[in-house]
Parts: sequence; C-alpha cells; structure tokens
Amino acid sequence: MRNSMTRAGFTRRDTASTEFMDDPGCDPERLERTYQQFRTVNRLVSGWRRIYRQWIRPRLDTGRPTTMLDIGFGGGDISRALAGWAARDGLALRTTAIDPDERALRHVHRLPAAGVRFEQASSADLVARGDRYDLVISNHLLHHLDTGELAALLADSEALSRRLVVHNDLSRARVGYGLYAVATLPFARRSFIHQDGLLSIRRSYRRAELQAVVPQGWQVRPMFAQRLLLTHEGEQREGEHREGEQRKGEHR
Repeated sequence: MRNSMTRAGFTRRDTASTEFMDDPGCDPERLERTYQQFRTVNRLVSGWRRIYRQWIRPRLDTGRPTTMLDIGFGGGDISRALAGWAARDGLALRTTAIDPDERALRHVHRLPAAGVRFEQASSADLVARGDRYDLVISNHLLHHLDTGELAALLADSEALSRRLVVHNDLSRARVGYGLYAVATLPFARRSFIHQDGLLSIRRSYRRAELQAVVPQGWQVRPMFAQRLLLTHEGEQREGEHREGEQRKGEHR
C-alpha cells in the first residue's frame, strides 16, 4: 500500500509509506501539475528567502562567480529563485541543479533559467567525475531517504562542497500537518501536492532525531515555521582564506 497511515501518529517517522510522485507509473498530468505547484508551496513554507539572506548572500561576490549545486531540484523553482535574487543583488552565482528523475528534467527544460544548468544526475555521479562547488544545497530531500541513503548523501555533500552545505527540510509536527491539510485540500484531485505533502511531513525528522543520525561536523538548526536546516561548513571559509592571503602579503 503506497500510503499507509502510521498507527504511531507523530511519535515516530512514517518510513513505510512512499509518495505518489515517486512512483514511475504515476499519472503524468498530475505529476506535471505537482511540479508547477512546488513554486507556490515553497514560496510560502520553505523559507529560502531567509536562507539566502543569512547563509548564501554573504558568501557571494560581485566579481568572482560562486558555484552552487542544488541536489534533487524537483520543479526547479528553488534554483531559479536563488539565481534571480543573486542577479538582483548584483552578485555572481552559477548554479548546477541535478535530479536523477528524467521527468523532472523534462519539466524544467520547458522553463529555462539564466544562471542555472539542469542535469539528470545523482550526487554520486558528480563525485565520481570529480566535481566541486562552493555551495551545496537541497530542499525537501532528506525525508525521502533511508538511513543508508542519508549517509551517502551527506558523504557526497562533503566531497562536493568547498565551503558550505545547507539541506533544508520539514520538521514533523501535528500543527503543521493540520494547517497544510486544510490549505492544500482544494488541490487533492488535480495533483499530488496534498497527499504527498502530508506524507512528507509524516516522514520528516524532528531535530533530535536528525542530529542523532548525522556524522560529526553536521549541525541541525530549527527554523520557523517547523523546519530544519542541516548544515556543514568547510574547513576553511572564504573570508578566512582571504585574510590569510592578506597577512601573507603583509609579511613578504
């Protein structure tokens, strides 16, 4: 059964159910509408504007382009939004967005975005070919993964990132579940945004749960409203690197 409501309520994660859109044989029209609705849902609940201001914009430059990898781009709206905000701020951001699902790639190719290159690939594929990026991000990806897949994603993220990783996901809570259920009910018949969104909440971690399963060096931070940021910073931040180079110049 694709969607098995857990008898444990919200005490434990629902790891037995799978989302409708993850089924390769799901209704393609409903899937396409789901991709289209991601932009609205993420704008309202994902908090990326705040993440951009606090975590990403301070690491961007007007001259040297900063490279960013978006893992599991889905509808592509997060990559496009970040590229747009950086461009309006006069900052150079060059983004590669990957997703292993060819259906996601077909969707985003209908809406090309300046500064973003979309590719059908996994994080493991990019590690294998030796790619590196200044920043690595994901949105609503962690709750899809089992323990082994999560460990592999975090290892790949560390290998791919020079400076910062930010994985942004939901935090399981009854209040958020109820509000989302009411807000998205009108879309229940036309897309998967209602059913899969509710399941995503039931599959998501709470802060202590996620911190308990991530390696040393990863930090779990709560963010309003009912969200978690899983972050990892590189051994040498760009600002520290520049200060070090300046000090070297002073002693020459």
